[in-house]
Amino acid sequence: MSQAAPALALLPPPAAPAWRDWTAAANADYRANLEPTPVAPLDMAEVIRLLDAKLPEGTVFTNGAGNYAGWLHRFHSYTALHRFGKTQLAPTSGAMGYGVPAAVAAALLQQDRWVVNIAGDGDFLMTGQELATATGYGAKKLLVVVVDNGTYGTIRMHQEREYPGRVSGSDLFNPDFAKLAEAFGFAAHYAERTQDVGPALDAAIAAGKPALLHLRLSSDVSTSRSTLTAIREAARKAQHA
Repeated sequence: MSQAAPALALLPPPAAPAWRDWTAAANADYRANLEPTPVAPLDMAEVIRLLDAKLPEGTVFTNGAGNYAGWLHRFHSYTALHRFGKTQLAPTSGAMGYGVPAAVAAALLQQDRWVVNIAGDGDFLMTGQELATATGYGAKKLLVVVVDNGTYGTIRMHQEREYPGRVSGSDLFNPDFAKLAEAFGFAAHYAERTQDVGPALDAAIAAGKPALLHLRLSSDVSTSRSTLTAIREAARKAQHA
């Protein structure tokens, strides 16, 4: 490398790189993917954009497994590795319940950085008791966002896709997540409309202690691209084709 690099540096750059059109098309695909289909009354794409706008670069994001993570992965603007290092903790094995303990660990190990956990309701119920660890050991810049749609969203999606209309064991009967967080010593906020999320985030960031934001989302909003209704109808059409 010590000899090859100086020699390569003497070569003139190509006038028209062979990959120019390919990179332009890839960039156009990326930018088109950032344009969501608006969802009312609570738009998760806007929630992710608000998090990016209100929290500093280098914020660490964590998540477990579930359809809800699709909004983070699609709409979050990731920071370059050479600026802040790694900024996401997520399960490569697809394990539910990973995000909350990962966020608590990150908040305790790197107390100068904000840490945000995006959790589904079923995901949070598996390890949400780790909020006690966060307050017990003095975490500060920690925000847990619970996306509550009252169902195991990924499992329900598969049920509707393979056996439309036949739902079994995927409904959830949730507590009031905001009150639960307060019991653990967290600041807690609730929102079910997009316009309520910004003020709730401002209050959570200014709380001076860990905070939880409980978002109520319709169970029909299955992924960042589709709804349960659309998935069910497509499956029924396929069955009768």
